[in-house]
Amino acid sequence: MTTNSETIHGNTLAGKLISWLFGTAVLATGIVNTFWGEPTGFGIFLILLSFVYFLPVNAIVKGLTGYSVPGMRVLRIVLALFILWVVLGVGDLFEKIELMKLDLNK
Repeated sequence: MTTNSETIHGNTLAGKLISWLFGTAVLATGIVNTFWGEPTGFGIFLILLSFVYFLPVNAIVKGLTGYSVPGMRVLRIVLALFILWVVLGVGDLFEKIELMKLDLNK
């Protein structure tokens, strides 16, 4: 049974599952962009952003700095929208996937 605090902070099983799935998708996109993208740094940037969805980032930041990031769930949602916009709109992900397929089939 989840408490009200767990629901508010996104600690439910569904929230964790969505976070891990999205993090995995961003990690895969980062790998594709690192090896088949024009700016390699963009792919590395996506890989680093994917860790926001894997790790308990708020706990790590609080442990290192003593400061907790308020609204981490909202921050992750806004960051997810930004990542989707950049990857699908600006990053030409589907063209890079085709390049990857051609390269791997050689």
